[in-house]
Amino acid sequence: MSQTHYPRRRGCEIKRAMIKMKPMSRDLCIICKGGKMLCGLNFCPVLERIRTQIPIKEKLSDEIFGPSPSIFVGWRNYPDVFVGPLTSLDPDVADLSDNPAKWYGNTYDAIIRMRSFLFRSKLRQNVKAMTRFVEKSREIALSYKPIDIEAILKKRPTLRLSFSPITQPMGPSSVIKDFKIVENPRIPRAVDYVVNDEMRASEGIFKLYRRGFDVYYLTNVLSSASLGIRENRKLVPTRWSITAVDDIIAKFLLEEIRNFQSIGEFLVFSNEYLHNHFEILFIPGRFEFELFEAWAPKTLWTLSHSKPVIQVEYEGFKGRTRYAEKEGGGYYAARIGIAEYLYRIRRQARVVVFREIYEGYIMPVGVWEVRENVRNALRKKPERFNSLNEALNSINSRLRVPIDKYLRMSEILTQKRITEYI
Repeated sequence: MSQTHYPRRRGCEIKRAMIKMKPMSRDLCIICKGGKMLCGLNFCPVLERIRTQIPIKEKLSDEIFGPSPSIFVGWRNYPDVFVGPLTSLDPDVADLSDNPAKWYGNTYDAIIRMRSFLFRSKLRQNVKAMTRFVEKSREIALSYKPIDIEAILKKRPTLRLSFSPITQPMGPSSVIKDFKIVENPRIPRAVDYVVNDEMRASEGIFKLYRRGFDVYYLTNVLSSASLGIRENRKLVPTRWSITAVDDIIAKFLLEEIRNFQSIGEFLVFSNEYLHNHFEILFIPGRFEFELFEAWAPKTLWTLSHSKPVIQVEYEGFKGRTRYAEKEGGGYYAARIGIAEYLYRIRRQARVVVFREIYEGYIMPVGVWEVRENVRNALRKKPERFNSLNEALNSINSRLRVPIDKYLRMSEILTQKRITEYI
């Protein structure tokens, strides 16, 4: 089968599987998105229908050699979780394979194909057990360049691609006997200093972020039990560390943003990528944040719905104390992009993000898509308006769901507040 025909065939297989699948619960599926197992099963019946088989059989054996760009820490059976190195079976894309900051603009086909060649080896470890296996995994996580490893597996892995609404798609996996690092890890001096210092994990993350390290690298550092007061260090499941890093950085930035002057006009940014459309509205005033997710009917998580399904999460000037359960990691991935922009322009504002997810979003690729959609939107020149009505009319012209449906659910765009700007 040629590469040219491969994407088209897989897309058809996925669509056929989606048609056959019936979600267990209209309410649970849209909140869970296959990541929390809210239905009580130990697997997602939705995702099980769209497992794809990638033609890499000839690269799989009970011994794996290649560049490892990072590690992966699982979350099931916590605190006894699977941890181990990720190994690229295609050395030409090793630098890209676990760095979503460089994926923006790629198609589904390119992303899935690249991730399918990323092999996950794993061994059960307690999150507090600082074994030699964990120490070697930490060296991989701290290296800013992929390093070659040799891994011996318990058995030859089977072909399988796994999906998550938080983490990036994952290729084949297998339990590992042991592995060895065959070249020196390249650990930045600033990272080595923070790792060997006694400071809270959140302080270490923000210090490194200020030194120019992006969230994708910091996620690995946090997962690898490298941060925090030494006696309290432990492995952090990758899916949790992704959201934790987004949350920590945004909170530190917002502490300063709340002291900035307000913007003086209404700003609107737009962006669309991977069938996710974003409209971002900045309103003069003290910081508040609201994110709408409007899922089109017949997407992966709304197959039993005939109308768009809208979720919303909000936080006021003082922030929030509860996890954004309805939107999960996507909420925090969007908020860090907003915080980065406000910090960059040294202003604060009320911010409303409209995210519409269309039918073409056939499988989850991780919350990096939300983060990079927002970041790329805010790199563009904004539309500028003198009134809220003008800004909302412009946004409404690009949304599929009428703006009135959002207004009825909004904390920021309540009728009382709208009159302040008319």
